[in-house]
Amino acid sequence: MTPREKPPRSRAAERLRRAMDRIVETAETRSRLSAVDAPPRPQKREIVEILRMLQEVVFPGFYGEPVLYRANLRDHLGDMLFRIHLRLSSEIEKARAHLTDAGVPAEAAREITTQLFERLPDVADRVAEDAEAAYDGDPAATGCEEIILAYPGFRAIFTFRIAHELHRLGVPLIPRMMTEFAHQETGVDIHPGATIGRRFFIDHGTGVVIGETTEIGDRVKLYQGVTLGALSFPKDERGRLIRGTKRHPTVEDDVVVYAGATILGGTTVVGRGSVVGGSVWLTSSVPPGTRVTLEGSQLKFETRTPPARP
Repeated sequence: MTPREKPPRSRAAERLRRAMDRIVETAETRSRLSAVDAPPRPQKREIVEILRMLQEVVFPGFYGEPVLYRANLRDHLGDMLFRIHLRLSSEIEKARAHLTDAGVPAEAAREITTQLFERLPDVADRVAEDAEAAYDGDPAATGCEEIILAYPGFRAIFTFRIAHELHRLGVPLIPRMMTEFAHQETGVDIHPGATIGRRFFIDHGTGVVIGETTEIGDRVKLYQGVTLGALSFPKDERGRLIRGTKRHPTVEDDVVVYAGATILGGTTVVGRGSVVGGSVWLTSSVPPGTRVTLEGSQLKFETRTPPARP
């Protein structure tokens, strides 16, 4: 064989070439799985980093490398907030650009981020109350430091509180990216569209699912494996899912739901001060002060006077 002659193509190389050609062809034609020629999307790695930075702001001294003193707190947090504002505005601009062919002005994204910053002190107050609820509700907790650094349910709630505010501000995609990252880290799946009151506590955490239209009152406690989900998914005359309806239950103030319980349906209301026992499957409303337990294969309902409101 002379230097100018090419070696014969092996059968394996030919198969590889054909496979690569098919992969490229499908990438060009399968539009739902491809973002080719589309504006840039928010990046998960960037969203996760922004969440990490927000942790440093809400829990100064617990996260991050610098040792913080009062003397350097303002400078440190100011620098963190400036960087968060810059990076989050950029990701929001990308997320909202897909809502309109004309794109979204950078000023609009910066305004949304500024509005989030204006709400952040209230979010921090809510998160502080959640930590207190965890300490008051778990005799194994040694203090708020342990809850902030070690409790998966608390981490999921913190992420939800941030994502929920972005959801309320009309930001697409990013809130779900945040809560799904928390789901991946903690095993707790909370949709950012859910409404959750003050002093919320998820004990142990793993396997908890809270759907988009769930409404949860104040001082509610959930254990692992609880599902607050949809009973059915109504469809229109063309067989398409009807979106935007109330599909998930309402859990009023001072309710406790034990491990493995499933509560389903948009019209299902668990009344104030009720207790739902472990492994209960509930698809109908119960009045305030009801204790629902599973005896054999039957549900047992006991109604008592709910506790007075604090």
